[in-house]
Amino acid sequence: MDRLGSFSNDPSDKPPCRGCSSYLMEPYIKCAECGPPPFFLCLQCFTRGFEYKKHQSDHTYEIMTSDFPVLDPSWTAQEEMALLEAVMDCGFGNWQDVANQMCTKTKEECEKHYMKHFINNPLFASTLLNLKQAEEAKTADTAIPFHSADDPPRPTFDSLLSRDMAGYMPARADFIEEFDNYAEWDLRDIDFVEDDSDILHALKMAVVDIYHSRLKERQRRKKIIRDHGLINLRKFQLMERRYPKEVQDLYETMRRFARIVGPVEHDKFIESHARARTYDHLKKTREEERLKRTMLSEVLQYIQDSSACQQWLRRQADIDSGLSPSVPMASNSGRRSAPPLNLTGLPGTEKLNEKEKELCQMVRLVPGAYLEYKSALLNECNKQGGLRLAQARALIKIDVNKTRKIYDFLIREGYITKA
Repeated sequence: MDRLGSFSNDPSDKPPCRGCSSYLMEPYIKCAECGPPPFFLCLQCFTRGFEYKKHQSDHTYEIMTSDFPVLDPSWTAQEEMALLEAVMDCGFGNWQDVANQMCTKTKEECEKHYMKHFINNPLFASTLLNLKQAEEAKTADTAIPFHSADDPPRPTFDSLLSRDMAGYMPARADFIEEFDNYAEWDLRDIDFVEDDSDILHALKMAVVDIYHSRLKERQRRKKIIRDHGLINLRKFQLMERRYPKEVQDLYETMRRFARIVGPVEHDKFIESHARARTYDHLKKTREEERLKRTMLSEVLQYIQDSSACQQWLRRQADIDSGLSPSVPMASNSGRRSAPPLNLTGLPGTEKLNEKEKELCQMVRLVPGAYLEYKSALLNECNKQGGLRLAQARALIKIDVNKTRKIYDFLIREGYITKA
């Protein structure tokens, strides 16, 4: 005769007696020769010598009871299981709730016993240490997981914070009311017994499969809520309001697709649209800066020639006032050539070799502009495998004669090749 642990404290969680079909109360009898499934009898049916099919009254048996000490002489095995179940239900540290659920122990007794035998127990500690070392060895070459050290909030039931968080309990990582909250009700009266017909057994298995699918859907919805940070509705709404109105409308429209693309990808998509207007503004600013640099290059080209400079200034004044230029730019014919450009102190001169300096002086081109034009022509030549003069003139919007001289120079020096 052996004394074994029971299923749980709730009689409805135990299988019924095979003799009278009543819920089993400890102690009860288990036949050591019949099964599986196990053959259980209450004490009344056992004393009457109940027999059924292969079970005979002279079979060896075991007495199922948890009314014996395990870790502490003052705690029975049944109370040990009740303590563990209460900690699972109420959460570690809620000792008053644990004591209320147990009914047989005080708050201080529950805390002292749990900490002594389940937390600080050397046997359990060595086992946990071995498990931890094995886990560390398994993940030695992987990233170290992040664990938040902050104590999670514990909103009281039906408080404003609890309603804002949709009844979510962070300390338990669970909701007060789950999706499809009564899914377990369909299983409460199901019991698999040996004499079930094949059809009845198949029907019971179908109910269990349906229950599993409902649990999967519950976990899927819970994962979406956690991953996307939808638990705290008020905080989520404040985050949405930082976007412009059109982006908020997009956020609302795209919300239904969030479960497909994942939280990070969804936020990146929304952020990219939120920054589109900023991108357009920066692009326009860059275009304006580029035009200013082009204008500065023209100014620097004519600054050494006072006559050409005066003509250029008058021409720009007419353009700025909306009039057609009244003073055409003088051509090289009919007047003497302008003197070579003095490169002393101009930015970019140190990046030129002697031949490039000579070119810039003769065509009166500042080094910075020349380097920019050279880079554009080299890039286009590498893309196309060669470059024609017409393509060079399309890329560089300056005097065509200067473009020709730059193009011929780069060909001659081997920087680019003809197409």
